[in-house]
Amino acid sequence: MGYPFALVLHTHLPMVVNHGRWPHGSDWLNEATFECYLPLLEVAHRLVGDGISPKWTLNLSPVLTEQLASPEFQKELAFYHENVRRACAEGREHFKKTGASEYLGLCDFWEEHYERMWELHRRIGGDIPGTFAELQRGGHVEIITCGATHGYLPLLSRDESIHMQLRTAVVTHKRHFGVAPRGIWLPECAYRPRYEWTPPTGRGRGRDRQMRPGIEELLAAHGLEYFVADSHLVAAGAPVFLYRDYIPARKEMPEPSPAIPVNEARSPYAPYRVASRGGNGSAIAFIRDPKTTLQVWSRDHGYPGDYAYLEFHKKHFPGGLRFWRITDSKGDLGTKILYDPKLAAEKAGLQASHFAGLVRETSEAATKADGRPALICSPYDAELFGHWWFEGPVWLEHVARDMARAGVTPVTLGEALTIVPPRATLSLPEGSWGEGGDHRVWLNRETEWTWDRVYSAEAEWVEHLAAGVGGHPDLARVLAQATRELLLLEASDWQFLITTGAARDYAERRVAEHYAEFKRLSEMANTLRGGEPLSVEAANTLRRLEREDFVFPDLDPAWAQPPAS
Repeated sequence: MGYPFALVLHTHLPMVVNHGRWPHGSDWLNEATFECYLPLLEVAHRLVGDGISPKWTLNLSPVLTEQLASPEFQKELAFYHENVRRACAEGREHFKKTGASEYLGLCDFWEEHYERMWELHRRIGGDIPGTFAELQRGGHVEIITCGATHGYLPLLSRDESIHMQLRTAVVTHKRHFGVAPRGIWLPECAYRPRYEWTPPTGRGRGRDRQMRPGIEELLAAHGLEYFVADSHLVAAGAPVFLYRDYIPARKEMPEPSPAIPVNEARSPYAPYRVASRGGNGSAIAFIRDPKTTLQVWSRDHGYPGDYAYLEFHKKHFPGGLRFWRITDSKGDLGTKILYDPKLAAEKAGLQASHFAGLVRETSEAATKADGRPALICSPYDAELFGHWWFEGPVWLEHVARDMARAGVTPVTLGEALTIVPPRATLSLPEGSWGEGGDHRVWLNRETEWTWDRVYSAEAEWVEHLAAGVGGHPDLARVLAQATRELLLLEASDWQFLITTGAARDYAERRVAEHYAEFKRLSEMANTLRGGEPLSVEAANTLRRLEREDFVFPDLDPAWAQPPAS
């Protein structure tokens, strides 16, 4: 048995179908599909065809999976495909007219890429989730879940909300992938132990104290065995915020929170059983390896910043195609030189070989230092591979081929537990993989108002749950849709986009819209409880929301309660 290595890909986008197209909306999903999801499937199929099992652990978030499986997404992707085909043809004509013949080969390059991905999409019947499920059935990947809409679990004010995020995730996962998930990617790797919690903002701030269970207790209640945690929670080291290389902050981040207690430094190269003092239930935490993660994530210090790779930020208009390489570290888009796909592919191969060697070296050093087998766990956002870093999928293919030569054995998280059993139970401090290792990216002066909306809606929702539906079919529909709107309101993506400034206006609008729709539905519920029927306008609004925010069609508000043991 070689040195075990677990690559974990977190695949997620918020609900964007039916919520805009460009520059913010469904085109995010279309871009990720052509540049990340389909290329990852292409690489996986090529590896399996050559007798190599990639053994990736993939989280496909429930809200993303629902969108990928929807007819609305198929329409959007077909429309997007026509647009990029047109962009390639128009780009070719433009460069012919202007005499810039050096760009013509890149127009052909992009046209071949998009047509190859479209043909793959056609060949799999447009079923991206189902194709990943086939890879799982073949033992080549493991699919884990996430919070239903990527809700930031430690800051939600009600356990009912967390139960709803988790139960909806498990049920949706079973429906799409045929089996229950064993593991979960905690949204933003955000964890909270058991303690007396009070809302950090809103009317209840500093007053409404209640003993809240640790996240691991809630996971155990839903049969979820393991999750990924950031290394600073066990290694007593400084957290590293990796997103900033790709999404520059709009301004300085908020001041750090007061220091949180950390464990005595422990090795990040083993899973640990996590339990809160006085809690009921535990889960296993796999720890992110900072060394291999930073080598891949960092645009300044890692592989994606290589000057030969495609420059993400410079696009040709009209059409939006990218024709330039990174070139240098100056950031001056006007000085970029032409992209060379062949050179970039060669670099990807060399750096994959270096990475395989780095994994082996890290494993050897950790095993020697600790005297026990080491597990290298390297988690990343899947969208890094292909979207932010265009050459990423090819790099992953080379890594899979180079691992055997380096004496490294790729394993899924589930398989890893049989090779490197979890160590003694420990208590984790509160934290995330965000900047500062705490909640500041999601809770700060710029986002407090979003949590006020979330907490207000949560409190009102719980009151409706307690009142029940009394066998009233329209009331059941209204409360189910109100629950969907609350879940969409809770997505951590909105605070992230506000704090980083990546799409601030869009995120603020989405928070306001989902809160307003929740309030409308709450009023409908009150009307029905008063014995009055829905007005024509209200009935039309309900139908519109069911059509637009279609996720989780089997959702049951009763999932807010802990499952029967």
